[in-house]
Order: sequence, then C-alpha cells, then structure tokens
Amino acid sequence: MQQFEALTREAQSLAGGAPSAAHARPPGSDTMSAAESEVAREMIICNACRYCEGFCAVFPAMTRRLEFGRADVHYLANLCHNCGACLHACQYAPPHEFAVNLPRALARVRGETYSHYAWPASFGALYQRNGLIVALALAGAFTLFLLLAVAMHGSLWAGDARGDFYRIFPHGLMVSMFLPVFGWALVALCIGALRFVSDVKPATGKVGAGGAATAEALHDAFKLRYLDGGHGEGCHNEDDAWTRDRKRFHHLTFYGFMLCLAATSVATVMHYGLNIPAPYGWASPPKLLGITGGVMLVWGTAGLWRLRARRHPEHLEPSQRGMDQGFIALLFLTGATGLALMLVRTTQWMPIALCIHLGAVLAFFLTMPYGKFAHGVYRVAAMLRYSVEKRQPNKLGLSGE
Repeated sequence: MQQFEALTREAQSLAGGAPSAAHARPPGSDTMSAAESEVAREMIICNACRYCEGFCAVFPAMTRRLEFGRADVHYLANLCHNCGACLHACQYAPPHEFAVNLPRALARVRGETYSHYAWPASFGALYQRNGLIVALALAGAFTLFLLLAVAMHGSLWAGDARGDFYRIFPHGLMVSMFLPVFGWALVALCIGALRFVSDVKPATGKVGAGGAATAEALHDAFKLRYLDGGHGEGCHNEDDAWTRDRKRFHHLTFYGFMLCLAATSVATVMHYGLNIPAPYGWASPPKLLGITGGVMLVWGTAGLWRLRARRHPEHLEPSQRGMDQGFIALLFLTGATGLALMLVRTTQWMPIALCIHLGAVLAFFLTMPYGKFAHGVYRVAAMLRYSVEKRQPNKLGLSGE
C-alpha cells in the first residue's frame, strides 16, 4: 500500500498537482485547463488502483491509456454518466489527501466541452455561466413579443377561435418563426458534434464506426445503460443508498420529449401530406402523442429537479447549477404550457396560453446547442467512439473490458 501511494503521489506530481479551481482555456490554445489537468491527475491515480474497473465505460477506456491528453479527457468526460458509484467506492476520495472525486472532475470538464465545441462559442460561454437566467429571460422575452404582436392584431382575447391556433398565428407565420430557430439549433448542434468527434477521433482510433459498433452505442444510449451505477442497481443520490429514480426520470424526460416531437411531425404530415389541417380532435394521433409526451415530460423534469436538489453535493459541479436548472426549467415549461394550452384551447385564455407555450418552445430551441441537450449529443458520440475503440487491439494489454 505504501508503495502504491508513493507511485500515485509521483503521478500526481507529474500531472501538475490538484488545481484548486477551473479556468477557461484561451481559444485555440493546446494548453490544458485546470479542470482538464485535474481529470488527468485523477485518472492516473485511478489507472494505478483499478478498483472501479468494471463500473462503466470510463474505466475500460481508461485502461487503454497511460497518459491523458486534452482529447482523452474530453472523451472520458462525455462517457461519464455521473452515477456517483466510483466516488462512493473510492478509498482516495475526500478527505484523503489525493482528493479523488472523479464524478465532479469529469462534470466540470463536460461543462467546458459544451462551450468549447459550441458554435458560436460565445453563446455557449454565456449559457454556461447564466443558464437559468438566460433560459427564463429568453422564454419571457419571446412570450412578451408574441403577446404584443397578438394584442396589436386585436386577437388577444379571441374567444371565437374555437381551438384553432392558426386563427391567432397563421400557419405560414408560425412556420416562418420556428423554422429559422430550429434550423439554427440543428446546424449549431451538428457543428458542435463534428468538432467534438474530430477532436477525440485521433485519441480513440481513426477507424470509422461499423454497423455493430453503431448499433451497440445506440442501444446503450437509448437504454441509459450506464445509469445503473456499475452494478445494475441504480445511481447514488443523497447518500450511499442505490436508487433507480434518476434513470426512470431521465427515461420519462427523454421519451416524453420524443413523443412531443413525434406529435409535431405527425401533424406536419397530416397538414401537408394528407391535406388534413388543424385543429385536431382529442383522439387524433397528434393529440394522443402530444398529451402523453407532455405528461411524461412534466413528470420526468419535475423528478429530475427534485433529485438534483437532494443529491449529495460531492456529486455535483456547482458552476453548472444554472445550466442544468435552465435546461430542466425550459423542458418543464414546454410540457406544462403545452398541456395547459390543451385545457384552455376553447376559451378566451387560449391566445395567452399559446403565446406562453410558443415562447417556451422558442427559448428551448435557441438554447438547445449550448447546454444539457448538447451533452446528450456529445455523450452518444463518445459512446460511439468507445464502441469503435474497444473493437481495436489494446496495445497496452491492460484492458478491463
């Protein structure tokens, strides 16, 4: 044990010690930030210990490396699902002098990657620093703009709209508002993902992803495989006890969002392809998909907010609090205002509810590439690179896979 600790102290010294605070890396610089250097330090210690080798994809990927450069750190950070298992199992966690807290260290770097790969980068940095404020301010600004537009048109209290949203906002106008914002979000997400993949690809092997690797990565991503805490029993939350709640609420949030997206897609096909314009009845596919998805989205995001508030502080990176809360808040508002709109659709409150809902949706689309939604895209990309990498020979012969 004394020999191991001497080796890890030497590794800690080689990695530059334990930085006390993260700082941003200058654009275009190859110098590792304090957060990235801290992950490299802790990974060298973990690589010597190997107690958590079977917990998740991070540790088998770790065993293929003796050194951890910036691309390696970005890759491992986005493989981590922050289940907390390795922290609770670690004999070198605080208050030990090595102060190994891998979930927090990786979370800090993940936050840096959202702004580092974001396009434009300044948007990512702004959202990372003030996520909740930016999210609510955007939703409020869009809502106010729409309310003023409807009021000037004279249809703010349109009691005779009879549930027809297009009497408030004509279909063409609604498309012209949402298509540029949604298109911007997709372009920014794609640019960020391509930047991430091109950065980590040299570190994980330049071989392209085959069908088997792609299928495995998507299967693991959609099942949230690594939110099982490494033992299949769930994640840690406020204490050492296992819970599956975090995985359940993630599933509700993700699949609720996908159902809402499916409702919009089906309505588009019905409108343009089948010449069946809105409004649609309660038993129609868009309504059934949208209501089910909205309920799941509200339930899932409320659960995630509650779990985050109760989670052990050692699991969390304080600087990401606003960004996490902003993302959850916008998803909750999108689902909740959509359900409220369904309830008041035939009343004089419908125009106001419609403006609030559209404001939340516009704000969500605009912030999609710069926060936790981008985290999902980068994580799938990292899992795909892991599926590719583990199919290649391990030159170190140290794999724990």
